[in-house]
Amino acid sequence: MRLKTLLPHPVLSLFLWLIWLLLNNNFSAGHMVLGLVLALVIPMITAVFWQEKVCLSRPWTQLRFFGIVLWDILVANVAVAKLILGPKDHLQPGFITIDLDIQHPLGISFLANTISLTPGTVSCDLSEDRKQLLVHALHVENPAETIQEIKQRYERPLMEIFESC
Repeated sequence: MRLKTLLPHPVLSLFLWLIWLLLNNNFSAGHMVLGLVLALVIPMITAVFWQEKVCLSRPWTQLRFFGIVLWDILVANVAVAKLILGPKDHLQPGFITIDLDIQHPLGISFLANTISLTPGTVSCDLSEDRKQLLVHALHVENPAETIQEIKQRYERPLMEIFESC
């Protein structure tokens, strides 16, 4: 059996194994072996569903992007808590449409998921031509500024990460 068949997505396998250990908060031999078995079997079983090869470049950009997203999630949690606990008449919810520059399907998926992971925003719809993303925000004072921030903080790094794919 070929190595590619046994280990179709090595990075995913490593990630699954580490997540298993962290979620169980147990680094015993039994959990390490069970996590390893799951980390090897799950990608093998799901490999037929991956239509395209996952290709990521620029590890430092990936790391920076991950840090930005974590920071934004923390900051957004505090901002959303203030909005929810404050006077309700100050909320300005709304939909914004983001014209996408990113073209890679997985990059668009990462962008939509990143937006949804950040408290206060949810990706709602992607146009059929994959050129626009509809986002609902809990509080939008300046739609153009919000769009520019999403493009600068999330879309631009994702374009760098997926540009060589």
